[in-house]
Amino acid sequence: MSNQTPRRTDPANDLLRATTRLNRWASRHASFDLPVAQARLLSLIDDLGPTRISTLAEADHSSQPTITAGVQRLEAQGWAGREPDPTDARATLVSLTKEGRIALAAARKARAAVLAPVIDALDAGERARLDEAITVFEEVLDRASLAVPNLQAQHRKEA
Repeated sequence: MSNQTPRRTDPANDLLRATTRLNRWASRHASFDLPVAQARLLSLIDDLGPTRISTLAEADHSSQPTITAGVQRLEAQGWAGREPDPTDARATLVSLTKEGRIALAAARKARAAVLAPVIDALDAGERARLDEAITVFEEVLDRASLAVPNLQAQHRKEA
């Protein structure tokens, strides 16, 4: 019998499912004051940088009214702000405030803290495999980020 892990038949789905489970587990067990939906929106704004509500809605697969309400909650907490879009006087860009970055960092730290003991308990071989898996995962994300505009353009042509 081989010690090798069998080759997965649906690695894309397996990876998405595993990351979803990990995120939910970390959020469920972490202790932080920020509602998960607000943490997710803060993270999305952080990833995209100053951006329009419509772009946030598209990226989150949510409606503009849903994102607008979420941004208003973040603004009420002092975690996000809006500024005029320099390319379109009718639009505004949403960005994180200093307080929003602090709140997001605290939520991320709390989530990582619940996972750290599990990772610390790995033996050296498991830790090396995890480190390699993280590296490969980041490479997959980098490649996916480059491919997305091309895939979206192709999808629009086919529609």
